[in-house]
Amino acid sequence: MKDPRTSQKDAYEMILEAIDTGIYRPGDRLVESELAERFGVSRTPVREALQRLETQSMLSRDGRSLIVASLDHNQMADLYVVRTELEGLAARLAARHATPEEVRVLRDMVEEDRALIGHPDDMSRANRRFHKQIHLASHNKYLVQQLDLVHRSMALLASTSLAAEGRGEEAIKEHDLIVSAIEAGDGEAAHKALSDHISKAFVTRLKIDAEKER
Repeated sequence: MKDPRTSQKDAYEMILEAIDTGIYRPGDRLVESELAERFGVSRTPVREALQRLETQSMLSRDGRSLIVASLDHNQMADLYVVRTELEGLAARLAARHATPEEVRVLRDMVEEDRALIGHPDDMSRANRRFHKQIHLASHNKYLVQQLDLVHRSMALLASTSLAAEGRGEEAIKEHDLIVSAIEAGDGEAAHKALSDHISKAFVTRLKIDAEKER
C-alpha cells in the first residue's frame, strides 16, 4: 500500500505542476473529487494538498470553492522586482561558478529554442527550463530555493509575455547575451543582461494588460 505521506507529496506536486504548465489557469475552480480521479489518488491527500496550496497563496477562496489565484497589478509589479534582483544574482554567480558543461547546456538551449519562435506555449516551457538551468549554475541552493518560489508565483499570471508579437525573437537574442556573459565569466555583464531581460518582459506584460483594458 502506498504511504499516505508519499500520496500527499505526489498530489501536491502534481497539482502544482498542472498549474505551472497551464492545465489549470488563474480563476479555474479546483474540485477535490475531480483532482483525485485525474491524478489517481484518494481524496485525503488531495484535500491536504489543496490546503497547503491555499496557505501558500497559490489558491484562493471564491465562496466555498477553491480557485487558482491570480495576481493584481501591484502583486505582479512586486513579483517582478524580486524576480529581477534574484535572477540577476543567479546570473552573476553562474558567471563565476558554472562548469563548462553547464555553459554548454545553456548555449545549446539558446540554439534549440530558436525553432520555437512563434509557438509561445512551447517557448514559455523552454524559457522556464533555460532560467532554471541558470539558477542551478549559480551553485547556491538557497538562491535556487527562493527562485523556485518566485517562478511558482509566475504561474499565476494568466498569459506569457512571449505571446506578444516579436517578443519571442527578442527573448532569444537576450538569452544569447546572457549566455555570452556567463561564458566570458563576466558577472556584472551577466547580471545586467539578465536583469534587462526580465525588465523587458515586464514592460511587454504591462503593454499586454493595457491592451486588454482598451
